[in-house]
Amino acid sequence: MSLESEIVEITLRALSISGLAALVAAGIGLPIGVVLGMYKFRGRDAVTGVFRALMSMPTVALGLLLYLAFSRAGPLGFLELLYTPLALIIGQAILVIPIMISITSETIVSVDPSIRELSRTLGADERAAAASVLRESLGGVVLALSASFSRAISELGVALMLGGNIQGLTRILTTSIALETTRGEIALGLGLTVILLVLMVVFNLMLNQAEKRVRWWLWE
Repeated sequence: MSLESEIVEITLRALSISGLAALVAAGIGLPIGVVLGMYKFRGRDAVTGVFRALMSMPTVALGLLLYLAFSRAGPLGFLELLYTPLALIIGQAILVIPIMISITSETIVSVDPSIRELSRTLGADERAAAASVLRESLGGVVLALSASFSRAISELGVALMLGGNIQGLTRILTTSIALETTRGEIALGLGLTVILLVLMVVFNLMLNQAEKRVRWWLWE
């Protein structure tokens, strides 16, 4: 019973931390992705290229940089964020923001330009025409949310570097899997892996259902 309660606690903590990180990333990344996708300006390709490159940033590298920033001797050490759940949320959010921006902007760019022109022809103003493009980009936005949450909840480097895998505070599913594997508890590690995979599948199924409801509402 003690082990089961600890697994439930770890699972809920992983969900809350990664869920909040994905929400923060959506709040920052979606508007930037929309701007990059909707409007042409000098340097847009360079900015887009930077975010694409950051999508493949190694989690341990980001974890190290943030560790140096949050450590007591670092520039943000006075905030005392290191080895706290908030540090994990910040780290995971920074990790997935480039994913949110890149997928969103690419989806909007790939929308047929005639949709926007047709809206203008029918008398729609610029805002309504942009809304038409965004409706067509809904699938890409959902994909961005899915990829961001999956990346956040499955990463290990940031969690270890910033959280320290402290029992009852910062221990989440990925760090628990790593810990139990090093202890030789392979069965428990596999069980935690199954829980992680199930969470990702359930989240994506729920996201798909939400997308269908939003599409029905938009076109009703």
